[in-house]
Amino acid sequence: MQRHTLVEQFVHDQAKVPGATGELSRLLSRLSLAGRMIAMEIMRAGFVGRLGLTGDKNVQDEEVRALDVLSNDIFIRVFETVDTVSSIASEEMSDVYYYSGERTGKYVLVFDPLDGSSNVDANGAMGSIFSIHRRCTDGPRATLADFLQPGSEQVAAGYILYGPATMFVYTSGGPVNGFTLDRAIGEFFLTHPGMRIPEGTGSYAVNEANEAKWDERTRAMVQRFRLGQTACGKRSARYVGALVADFHRTLVQGGIYMYPGEAKRKNGKLRLLYEGAPLAMVARQAGGHATDGERPILEVEPAELHQRTPLYIGSRADVEEATRLLRG
Repeated sequence: MQRHTLVEQFVHDQAKVPGATGELSRLLSRLSLAGRMIAMEIMRAGFVGRLGLTGDKNVQDEEVRALDVLSNDIFIRVFETVDTVSSIASEEMSDVYYYSGERTGKYVLVFDPLDGSSNVDANGAMGSIFSIHRRCTDGPRATLADFLQPGSEQVAAGYILYGPATMFVYTSGGPVNGFTLDRAIGEFFLTHPGMRIPEGTGSYAVNEANEAKWDERTRAMVQRFRLGQTACGKRSARYVGALVADFHRTLVQGGIYMYPGEAKRKNGKLRLLYEGAPLAMVARQAGGHATDGERPILEVEPAELHQRTPLYIGSRADVEEATRLLRG
């Protein structure tokens, strides 16, 4: 059966985005290149000594792995010649990254270069997450304001999953389409068209080892899911420990992924711009929902580049049930 390639789908989707030109499809094509390059480096990591920690910490005060640094560098290099991207921001960098020379492109890109990198030592799944915004300022180069836009203003968003197969999943405001990499020829082909999050089935995913850090309502809410005492019915427990992998399973099989806030860290661990908002856009376009427990993630106005947020994302009924239980 003949399938669309990723590039063919980019061109098709681009025609439906108001004001879009070939610039958007080029940008998305470069993201797929970054994904192919990172997938190859992950496969080779054990052979060339790129497993383990570097001894440094990133802006999030998290220990940095060799593959985190390499993946971030790949994203930087891949967009070095793409003038349509004015500047970029990464979970691994403390501030906006500006390329040399004048870059007046209409888009800015934010990304988590390698989510779940700690899984590499155990040969587990990992991923990259990306979000594209159209600039909201007119100056000679992008400003912080261009990045601090609510998720509802995203032009496109998605992720690349590095697992048994490498998948590129994205939306530009229309259907969510999933593409699988044919490693033999280095091309992504459409394998999951029009992805929709199933209702009434699936699992709940949450790191229950953090239970002692949650408030009483969060503990009670998770217990209801554990015991099958929600209006959504019984949910089995599944938790990979890589957001992209857990979200992808939820997208395909249904259910809910949760990363609650904690008593001493009320906004939790995940980043709004690099993780929450991009996946919330995918969830919305796939018929699902995402909140921080009080309001839709896509409506949150970012106040800073590395803002954290609680995240409840997945099937709409499951997310609404979790929100209702949190409110008491």
